[in-house]
Amino acid sequence: MITMATNAFLWCAKYKSRYFVLLMSIMCIFAGITTVHAQELRANVTVTPGARLNNNTSRKVFTTLQNSIKEFLNGRRWTDEGFGAAERIECNFLLMVTEDLGNNTFRANLTIQSTRPVYNAGYLSSTLNMQDVNVAFRYVEFQPLEFSDNRVVGNDPLASNLTAILAYYTYIILGLDADSFAAKGGDEYFKKALNIVSNAPDAKEISGWKPFEGNRNRYWLQDNLLNVKFSRFHDVMYQYHRQGMDLMYEDVNKGRSTIMNCLNMLYAVYQDIPNSMLMSVFFSAKADELQKIFAKSPPQEKSRAAQLLAQMDVTNAAKYQQMK
Repeated sequence: MITMATNAFLWCAKYKSRYFVLLMSIMCIFAGITTVHAQELRANVTVTPGARLNNNTSRKVFTTLQNSIKEFLNGRRWTDEGFGAAERIECNFLLMVTEDLGNNTFRANLTIQSTRPVYNAGYLSSTLNMQDVNVAFRYVEFQPLEFSDNRVVGNDPLASNLTAILAYYTYIILGLDADSFAAKGGDEYFKKALNIVSNAPDAKEISGWKPFEGNRNRYWLQDNLLNVKFSRFHDVMYQYHRQGMDLMYEDVNKGRSTIMNCLNMLYAVYQDIPNSMLMSVFFSAKADELQKIFAKSPPQEKSRAAQLLAQMDVTNAAKYQQMK
């Protein structure tokens, strides 16, 4: 038990575990109980047919697919790390099927959301909130969903495309979550996402994996996350959450000041690389939260925050201007 406790301590210290104190307390009380490591995600999955989908398409297949995706995400071990049941990452996958192409092949939009708990607060901070509109896949009812990091393409590119996309966003979620607890903690997961992009399935119906297919797709998100030009983004993820959000329960002003510094760091990135996908993804997750954080700040700080946010996040500029 001493070895188990020591290993847990070292793991928590390394990854800045959000439940360090709770974990150690439980281990001290229940010293004789063997620890069971849960999977990493607690994913809520919804598969729904779009309004324009052919009425001849069986709706039952989508219920089966929904259950299969939920099991694929929640039942699989995605890392070598031990996640306690309370540490599983809360996330949502909403797959809206928009077109039946025949031969059990579909087009869909996928919305992905993930959150991260704030220390000593009943609040979940959004880390990812985005939509992927380039999801094409083949699914035969009751067929198993299979994925291997070593053979992403599988035997059928269209069948493999669905699991490749799900695995890709799982690694993005894991990377952003790890970034928020340890400086540059998500690098290994972003590299796994890169592996999927580099070995992605290829077919005429499939898109979103290549740089020439647009400037807001799966290729560009992992490219930005691993590009040295965006290295300050990872510092922001850590400082924003660990030194900002997690400290606000004991010192609101100090926590908010740290987040203000994060905006200045992001602005430096924005000046070097305006209109990047990574910045868009960040503000899609954080816009509402940032508005609330600075709504009650001193006038000068509020004005500066609104100015920076309106420049970097034009989509929500009107929202930020209301803070002034």
